[in-house]
Amino acid sequence: MTGDRILCRLDEIPDGAARGFPPARGGFVGLVAVRRGVAVHVYVNSCPHLGIPLESLPDRFLDGAGRHLVCTAHGARFRVEDGFCVSGPCAGDALEAVPARIEDGVVIVPAEAGL
Repeated sequence: MTGDRILCRLDEIPDGAARGFPPARGGFVGLVAVRRGVAVHVYVNSCPHLGIPLESLPDRFLDGAGRHLVCTAHGARFRVEDGFCVSGPCAGDALEAVPARIEDGVVIVPAEAGL
């Protein structure tokens, strides 16, 4: 685990919800993690269309149904499973995925994921 970044405990992200994380020390862009059961999908919190954070309010990343990540600036919608943009000005593009793993109930990403 040397050099890896601990985001949080898995139980700190409610199942079906998303949580944002600030940039790592010295980094510029934060991360967003979405929990689906025991799986967590992590992406760089930056819309591929404008390069801005997806949310306008803390941890408000998902649509009302909890099916898609949404960029609140222009409504682009991204699949949780792979970050692919299904609608909006960046349709066909994708969020930048970050490899994540869960060890002993803790969500961990590579240190370089702090960007």
